This record gives sequence, C-alpha cells and structure tokens, in this order.
Amino acid sequence: MTNLSVNINKVATIRNARGGNQPDVIQVARDCEKFGAQGITVHPRPDERHIRYSDVYALKPLIKTEFNIEGYPGEKFVDLVLKVKPTQVTLVPDAPDALTSNAGWNLKEHAGMLTELVDVFTSHGIRTSIFVGTDPETIELAAKTGTDRIELYTEPYAALYPKDRDAAVAPFITAAQLAKNLGLGVNAGHDLSLENLAFFHQSIPWVDEVSIGHALICDALYYGLEKTIALYKECLQKTNE
Repeated sequence: MTNLSVNINKVATIRNARGGNQPDVIQVARDCEKFGAQGITVHPRPDERHIRYSDVYALKPLIKTEFNIEGYPGEKFVDLVLKVKPTQVTLVPDAPDALTSNAGWNLKEHAGMLTELVDVFTSHGIRTSIFVGTDPETIELAAKTGTDRIELYTEPYAALYPKDRDAAVAPFITAAQLAKNLGLGVNAGHDLSLENLAFFHQSIPWVDEVSIGHALICDALYYGLEKTIALYKECLQKTNE
C-alpha cells in the first residue's frame, strides 16, 4: 500500500498572508488524518514564510499517523528534527531562499555530509529519506549513506506527462526498481496531482509514500478537503488494467 502524506505548507501560507490563525494549520492537519491521510508533511524554512517552527512543535503531540519533516539540513533544522523526533526526516537540497524544491541532491558532492546526518538521525530512531533525481549513480550513492529511503523528485514526470506519459514515467520506473533492489524504500513527491498520480502509482506500485501539498490544497478549494483526500487515495488504489 502506498501512503498519502499531505503537505500542509500551503495552508500555512494562506494563514500567514493575513496574520491571525485562519486557517488553523493544526486543525487542518488533524482533519487530514480524520479524512484518511496516512501522514502529515511539513517543510519549515528559515524565514518561516509558511510553516513556522512553532507549528512543528505544536503538531508533534497531535499527529496520530506518520509525521514527516522535510527541509535543508542546516543547523537550526537539524536541531528541530532531533527535538521533535518525527517518524521521518526528508533531506532536501534547496537553498534557504528557494521558492520550492527544484532538484535532487548531488550525491557526488554531498555524500559525506548526508552519511553523517543519516547516522545522527538513525541513532535517534528517526527514519531517513534523501531527495533525489532518477540518475542511477545517485541512487547507488544514496544507498551507501545508510538512508532508509529515497524520495524521487517527480516534477520532470509531471511536466512531460501531458505529452507522453510512458516516456515521462520510464526513468522513474528504472530508478525505483534500482532503489528496491538496493534495499531502499521509495517515496515520491513534487507536482503529483489528480491528473498524473494514478498512472504513476500503476507504473510503480511499490512506492511507499507520496507527499502532496500544492495540488491537493488547490483541489480542495473546489472539492473540499475530505473529498479531495478521498480522490487522491483512490488514485493510489487503482491497479493496472
């Protein structure tokens, strides 16, 4: 079964636009779980332009499913993760001022640092995931860090999907199979949507988790949050015909 982890950053973005506490990020997270999400993802950035560090601390005792904290492993982020001890930490190579994540790690340059971080988080009982592209060498290097999982950066898949879905998914099938062969769990995220998620899952049914935020929150404006989560979960239950 592939779990759906809802990234609630966009909810925090709306809240922060007006100040106050509407929408209530904590309540939305609890409702996502109530409506069937199997995980909650947050991506705190140093400028706290969406999820705040205080949100992360407030969420920890309330999340009943899996709690995934993703982000660039600067000193403040690492300290946060070690204090909160989420189910999973996803290490992402975005710069502090990046609008959104737009690439996987260059493991040739950062394997040493990531190995040290994996060791630290693992020693505290936190599952680790490293954000990567589909390059086979990168995935092999990721496996050598000792990480539990990789998260495949799926924006290239989403971009090509409308033109040629088979070509779009092909490198991800290869990458996911390699990861599986190396003993890695496989997560996926970035620009997955109701349009392209079902085919991705049909092609790679052994994916452990998809993390979806922007598209899901946009869809919730039309369908409502409960219905939207149900629709995304349906995409993860479809099999190849």
